[in-house]
Amino acid sequence: MVGNEAARQQSRLRVGIVGAGPVGVTFAQALAGAGHFLAGITAASVESRERVESTLPGLDILPVDVLLKQSDLVVLAIPADQIGVSVEGWAKLNLFRPGQIVIHTAADFGTSVLSAAAAAGAVPIAIHPAMSFSGTSLDQVRVRDSRFAVTAPPIAVPIALALVIEMGAEPTVIAEEDRPKYAEAISVATTFSGLVVNQAIGLLADIGLPEAREVLSTLLHSSVDRALAEGYQAIEPEDFRG
Repeated sequence: MVGNEAARQQSRLRVGIVGAGPVGVTFAQALAGAGHFLAGITAASVESRERVESTLPGLDILPVDVLLKQSDLVVLAIPADQIGVSVEGWAKLNLFRPGQIVIHTAADFGTSVLSAAAAAGAVPIAIHPAMSFSGTSLDQVRVRDSRFAVTAPPIAVPIALALVIEMGAEPTVIAEEDRPKYAEAISVATTFSGLVVNQAIGLLADIGLPEAREVLSTLLHSSVDRALAEGYQAIEPEDFRG
């Protein structure tokens, strides 16, 4: 038992979170819950600092250069359009090292956006949580019902899968070349579902129905459940004709 515990402790990683938005905080909580050690987090705005203080009390808020140097596992929970340029800049400052695991959480890219870190010997992994984040404690509950899309070099796939499972989610491997279509699917599902729901609520509000959201809740959940159960159905042009 002592030997097993020692091995478990050695397998724990020092985790640095870049970005204190709902995604970064959720990853931090999930990885800490799996037994990894949180080395720190970056938080630029007052709002993000307050989020860290309320959800991760006592966690050090560090500059990104200090954080990267102290971390075995780096989670880049930042906007997709900032990942490539940030990684390239940090690589030029020699902030990545061989064997360090670098993860980004954007749907848009596989590991190619982390190529500058990989060139420094880091292990590039893309892990996108296919869920909408509320910024509340509900996110930790939703993680356990979610699929996380994983893209990684073959040698790193087992590491990525293990991390997702440790966080309590289910992993799904997405090939590098399939990442754009995956991102499009995620965008369609989130953007259009939100627009449709918003329009339906507005129509009921127009007729003076104060409980519009309650009226639609069961209908929407059951409709989505039915669509998911039936799977993909090809839509023909005539389906849109009155």
